[in-house]
Amino acid sequence: MVDDIQYLRNIGISAHIDAGKTTLTERILYYTKRILAVHEVKGKDGVGAKMDSMDLEKERGITISSAATYCEWKGHKINVIDTPGHVDFTIEVERALRVLDGSIMVLCAVGGVQSQSITVDRQMNRYKVPRIAFINKCDREGANPYRVIGQLRQRLNHNPVLMQIPIGLEKTFSGVIDLVSMKAFSFGGLFGEEVKIGEVPAYLQDEAVARREELLEAAAMFSDELMEAVFEDRVSEALIYEAVRRGTLLRQLTPVFIGSAYKNIGVQPLLDAVTDYLPSPAEVENTALDMDQQEKEIVLSSAPSDPLVSLAFKLEVTPYGQLTYLRIYQGSIEKGHYLVNTRTRKRIRAGRLVRMHADEMEDIPEAGAGDIVALFGVDCFSGDTFTDGRLNYTMTSIFVPEPVIFLTISPMDNQSNPRMAKALNRFAREDPTFRAQVDQESGQTIISGMGELHLEIYVERMKREFGAEVDTGIPQIAYREAISRRAEFNYTHKKQTGGAGQYGRVAGYMEPSGGSNYEFMNQVKGGVIPTEFISAVDKGFQSCLKKGLLIGFPVIRVRIAVNDGQHHQVDSSERAFVQAAIGAFKQAYLRAKPVILEPIMRVSVECPSEFQGNVMASINQRRGLIMSSAEDGVFTTIEADVPLAEMFGYATTLRSLTQGKAEFTMEFSRYAKVPDSIEEELKDKYKDRARRGAA
Repeated sequence: MVDDIQYLRNIGISAHIDAGKTTLTERILYYTKRILAVHEVKGKDGVGAKMDSMDLEKERGITISSAATYCEWKGHKINVIDTPGHVDFTIEVERALRVLDGSIMVLCAVGGVQSQSITVDRQMNRYKVPRIAFINKCDREGANPYRVIGQLRQRLNHNPVLMQIPIGLEKTFSGVIDLVSMKAFSFGGLFGEEVKIGEVPAYLQDEAVARREELLEAAAMFSDELMEAVFEDRVSEALIYEAVRRGTLLRQLTPVFIGSAYKNIGVQPLLDAVTDYLPSPAEVENTALDMDQQEKEIVLSSAPSDPLVSLAFKLEVTPYGQLTYLRIYQGSIEKGHYLVNTRTRKRIRAGRLVRMHADEMEDIPEAGAGDIVALFGVDCFSGDTFTDGRLNYTMTSIFVPEPVIFLTISPMDNQSNPRMAKALNRFAREDPTFRAQVDQESGQTIISGMGELHLEIYVERMKREFGAEVDTGIPQIAYREAISRRAEFNYTHKKQTGGAGQYGRVAGYMEPSGGSNYEFMNQVKGGVIPTEFISAVDKGFQSCLKKGLLIGFPVIRVRIAVNDGQHHQVDSSERAFVQAAIGAFKQAYLRAKPVILEPIMRVSVECPSEFQGNVMASINQRRGLIMSSAEDGVFTTIEADVPLAEMFGYATTLRSLTQGKAEFTMEFSRYAKVPDSIEEELKDKYKDRARRGAA
């Protein structure tokens, strides 16, 4: 039964930071007998949760890298990926959701739908992942699952339906009432492993009946049979399961379950829900692009006998070689068989095939469609497609956000230099949002990533895992330049040095573009610039966009049109027109009144209501614009747009302002013009650097 694809589930556990994802995964592993003892996140016993295998994760009590495991529950095999909640590690969530068929969205019964819940929901929508919601921490003071249901509806535009109601709340929370079977569930034993099923308490009978009516009304929209059964008063549990499942798979219904993973309440019914309502790989439509038919989209089957198509979605470099996580979409892989990397067309041998259990692995002889496994010793990049050579398919790649923060980094001694280089190479392969490059002017090594914590973690890992002692410089913001008005150019590039010379003239205009970062328009008529040189003109302009003339940062939002020019029968060449375009750009750029843009972050602060005034004042001091403020009696959520340049060290400031009771998350929102005073300051600094470089 377990080998049948219908009894396979690939699920992720995603949520806002600190909603209880890793604690929930720990309980799932315990109840499915994958681990024999429960350990807590940041546990006092020094062991830490199974899925947080990295020392840094145990110390900080956060998930940094998504971890994969598998377990079995009531005849179903479940592959589970526990993902980080912190926005700095958003790529981990992206690549997990890319390969999953369903997801558990964990929400805090006190915090409700928080900023990162919105980001995770957006990511799930991008990959069309059906989900069920689990309202965790119902034992905490201020817990209100009904308020969270309202937020799911208003903030995330879901159609949530309660599948359970709580027996008590906060300190009195002791179990749940299942609205499908109308039975009360309580959980006994050391870690809640004894599930006791009884009758609904009399004082909750009326509420349970009313909530069940709401469930039937919502589910009946997806099943004519259930609707008829409701009218004829012959509703069966099977009809409800079928209707809720159909609505969930269509992503038009979100079944909501409640509990407390930490107090061992409600996890087993959630596991039942995973098998009942989330799809098997056979019920999800996955597509690939056929490279032999101009990237025609092909729907993949989930048959193990069909030609192999699989995606490498995550890499880890271990002391024993590269570990490549694979999701098999079609066909099967056997140990010793040959695979073909579609990108490089190289054949590689699947030497060792393993199934992951956090940082442990189990050797397996083969794996089929729908499975998530790992290969050892395969040289590839994240996002590569592997086939058995019979097909030339490629899977669509993962969305990778652009980095928003830069840091200079240098080794503190000679021994650390090669170690640092090795670490940077490994991290760049593992994480597409982490970049490392050498600045051509200063010769400094610059690393870039998604936030302060992101880079801080990598610097710490360099010291621990590679023994590289490094020094970091002031974080550099990823500024951009953009023009603010139209300017014309008419530039002739002429060079005569004996023999064939260089000649090319380009004329036209540049102007701000609406959406795209760069647009090139060819408006040349009459062949004044031959067609074969137009791409050289485009290339010349593009080379200028990498480094603006104001402060040396990339230029965005520019449209360039070439409408006239001139060529010479002998002296014109691609090189000449590249140089002509570069000269034309320099001629028009400063006339187009360029401005400096800075990254603006969407910041969400959650704090006790008593500190609301202090937090708002601190945001205003940082050039922030408060977008909204919502209070629920105990906590206030403040949403604001703040320049990234003003956010360094904000975590420390916020802690001191709120006695350590507030937390914040931020993610990139947009680019906006910097104030004039700061623009002048940035220009002066750039000129100083240029002067020092020239000296």
